[in-house]
Amino acid sequence: MSDSGEVTGGFEHGAGFSPGEVAGGLGLGPLELQYEELFAEALEDGVITAEERARLEKAADNLGLDRQRLLRLEQAMVAAYQARHQVKIIEHYEEPAASLAPLQVQAQGDAGRTLLLKRIEQLEARVHELEEELRRAQAAINVEVDLGDLESAAEEASEDADAVWRQIRRDPTRPEPFRNLYRIYAARGETDRQWCVSQALVALGAANDEQKKLYQQYRAHTLIAPRGGVSQNAWYDLLFHPEEEVLTGQIFAIIAPAVLLGRVTALRRDGKLHQPDAATKQDPEQATLTAVRALTWAAAILGLAPPPIYVEKDREVGYEHIPAVPPITVVGHQVLSGPSQLEHAFFAGRHLSWYRQEHYVKKLFSAVPDLEDLFLAALTIGNPGLPIAEDMKRRVAPIAQAIEPVLEPQQIDSLRGYFLRFVEEGGRTNLQRWSAAVEKTACRAGLLLCNDLATAKGVLEQGGQASGELIKDLLAFTVGDRYSQLRRQLGIAIDQN
Repeated sequence: MSDSGEVTGGFEHGAGFSPGEVAGGLGLGPLELQYEELFAEALEDGVITAEERARLEKAADNLGLDRQRLLRLEQAMVAAYQARHQVKIIEHYEEPAASLAPLQVQAQGDAGRTLLLKRIEQLEARVHELEEELRRAQAAINVEVDLGDLESAAEEASEDADAVWRQIRRDPTRPEPFRNLYRIYAARGETDRQWCVSQALVALGAANDEQKKLYQQYRAHTLIAPRGGVSQNAWYDLLFHPEEEVLTGQIFAIIAPAVLLGRVTALRRDGKLHQPDAATKQDPEQATLTAVRALTWAAAILGLAPPPIYVEKDREVGYEHIPAVPPITVVGHQVLSGPSQLEHAFFAGRHLSWYRQEHYVKKLFSAVPDLEDLFLAALTIGNPGLPIAEDMKRRVAPIAQAIEPVLEPQQIDSLRGYFLRFVEEGGRTNLQRWSAAVEKTACRAGLLLCNDLATAKGVLEQGGQASGELIKDLLAFTVGDRYSQLRRQLGIAIDQN
């Protein structure tokens, strides 16, 4: 990569790649939902007619929606539809392709039929000859069987890997449980999981020569080439940190667009709203900067719509979230030259994770007391009679009054339902723990895309601060069932390639 960050290749998906269904990102309310419904109706039969296109154009005008954003929305919906139904969307009417003519033998007489039957007979005879040659070759193979280590290998293979992993979860800095797990997977012949453990042992500085050799043999030096993207169920079941309570995130997701609007309004009022130069906006399809291409590549794998991207070469940031409607990403000097492709993959995965609707509130208000006020405000909208202390009510009521008018009736109904579930599940949440878990989820997304624990660890160590806890989480995640299942779902496990 040059100093300018331009590339001639890389961050491209393979021909067989099916992008993740775009969902879970930050939406902007009822107007886009109306357009989505209209466009979904047009997609139902796989053909967008001229009349349907005219109706969509009129709807966009009437709703006052941004055409570029709608184009990205349509592209995302088309990609998801085509991947799900394995069809190609046709815009307007197109002439059907001529049908393939069936194979015909001979139009007249029996000559062609006789020749065809003779050819079939010859081919069948040749198949029998090849089968006999294969049988003789297999019989000539010398087979040596050594049962000396069978009993010990069977014992190792039957050991409880989950019990060993729980030891790692409790203290990911101890090498011995990792060594035990490596031995179990070696006995089972699970090469991909064995290699994942070797990554952790190398990261801990506790790998022996065999483990180092295995790690180097399969270590990623190029970008992953997944067969498909991360499904929404996989986000919840496999990628989310276990301490990231889903219900808490769902409540934040409902109010996120309203909180974003309020934040943008306040920043604009105070003269602090960052407005990048329109000339620096990037076209994802034409971009040559590695940092930009990494975002669009990662978004397709993670099932998220890429945000509007601006490049500000003099801004001392890497990938920065900027509050706007819609929210935007500014790519700054720190990632325009220097990082490797694997580092860019980690940066992009971690950065895009924050664009999930349940996560974005934390980018607007990262302090836990602020999150507590927003969470209580959402609960009071769901249940205005919520019994809370008087001083807390004075603090939370103005927030709820600012958010509620921006919400649609169905969103308020959802908050009522979430409030009832919240009460049924004990009426408690730990937002300090939830906030830390969201950070860990973002790093897990980065690791999944860069496919190299050493790269992820190096990036986090450069960041300092709470990187120690994040690295410990990745050490345990790398050798756990969830990461293994994600690798298999994406088709990047060693024994799948």
